[in-house]
Amino acid sequence: MARVLNILLLLFLAAFQYRLWIADGGLAHAHRLKTELQQQQEENEQRRVRNATLEAEILDLKSGVAAIESRARNALGMVKRGETFYLVIERSS
Repeated sequence: MARVLNILLLLFLAAFQYRLWIADGGLAHAHRLKTELQQQQEENEQRRVRNATLEAEILDLKSGVAAIESRARNALGMVKRGETFYLVIERSS
């Protein structure tokens, strides 16, 4: 009788250990969630910085002519009247 009781106790212990270490809600699952949370927080911070940069650029474009001119020069290759455009091509070695 004691032998059967010991076997049953060992089975219960094994079941509880499985739930603690491996099953959802266990330590492994909690560690995975902490890692995912940290990655998500880093991604959110990168997006906050990007959004702040875009917001500053939008405000600058709404209020300043210099920003519009700079964007036209860089993105569209526009040149002011009276300016001379030089294209410098570097030789590849």
